[in-house]
Amino acid sequence: MKPSLWKQLGLFLSLFTSASTLICCALPALFVALGAGATLAGVLTQFPQLIWFSEQKAWVFAVAGILLALSWWSQRANQSVVCDSQQVAACTTTRSWSKTLLYISGFIYVMGAFFAFLLPIIMR
Repeated sequence: MKPSLWKQLGLFLSLFTSASTLICCALPALFVALGAGATLAGVLTQFPQLIWFSEQKAWVFAVAGILLALSWWSQRANQSVVCDSQQVAACTTTRSWSKTLLYISGFIYVMGAFFAFLLPIIMR
């Protein structure tokens, strides 16, 4: 695989793991805060595997944080790499998507961390 493919794989994995932080922590807290506890109970009845994410939230956040850090490092390391003259348009598009995915992943991660760790402390 080319290094750019590894970079893309890392970005998609970081997006997937940061989205799992939303599933485990942010969405349940949002449902309960909006008074939709019954909706949350219905979702968990249909997909009981989601409970595992909540039980393992420290590991989920650790893995997501590591993957986001590696994706950020990869993004910074490849920022000065010159694109092939024949594939400039594809290279530019890929870099743009990579940055966008990294920012979205970071935002999702921070939002999930807020709901998982800070909101319970604030609500006490």
